[in-house]
Amino acid sequence: MKIEKRKLETLKPYANNAKEHPEWQIEQIKESIKRFGFNDPIAIDEQGNIIEGHGRYLASIQLELKEVDCIVLGHLTELEKKAYIIAHNKLTMNTGFDLSILEEELSNLKENKIDLVITGFSEYELETLLSSNELELDEVLSDDEKSKQEEKRCPHCGGIL
Repeated sequence: MKIEKRKLETLKPYANNAKEHPEWQIEQIKESIKRFGFNDPIAIDEQGNIIEGHGRYLASIQLELKEVDCIVLGHLTELEKKAYIIAHNKLTMNTGFDLSILEEELSNLKENKIDLVITGFSEYELETLLSSNELELDEVLSDDEKSKQEEKRCPHCGGIL
C-alpha cells in the first residue's frame, strides 16, 4: 500500500456518505490532528473520490491544510466502493472497550499529565471511567448519549445502526 500526498482541493467527498460528522466531532478530529499529526490517511479512488476519511477531510479543510496523505484504492469496483464505505464506518462501531484495561490506560495517561479530553471521551465519561473499573459501557454514557444509542440500535440483534 502506497501513501501519496494529494492537494486537498482535488479530493471529492462521496455525496451519499451515510456517516454523520457533526461539528463537535470535527473539532475532536482537528484537535487530534493538531496533537498527534495526520496519522490516518484518507482512502480515495483513482479520481480522488473519498472512500473513507470524510471526517478527516472536513477537519483538514478547517485546519486549512493544503495537502493530506491519501491511500489510493484502485482495486475496488464501483459497487465494492459503496459497500466498503458502509463497512468501514460500521465495523469500527461494532465493539466496545475492555473497561478495566481502558481505566488502567487512562489512569496512566492522567498520572503523566496527558489531557484526557484528547482521547475523545467526554468529561463525564472520563470522570465515570476513572471512578470505577466495574462499569458497563451504558453506565458510562450520559443520558443524552444513552438515548442516541438506544434510538440507533437494531431491535433484532441489538447492534448499533
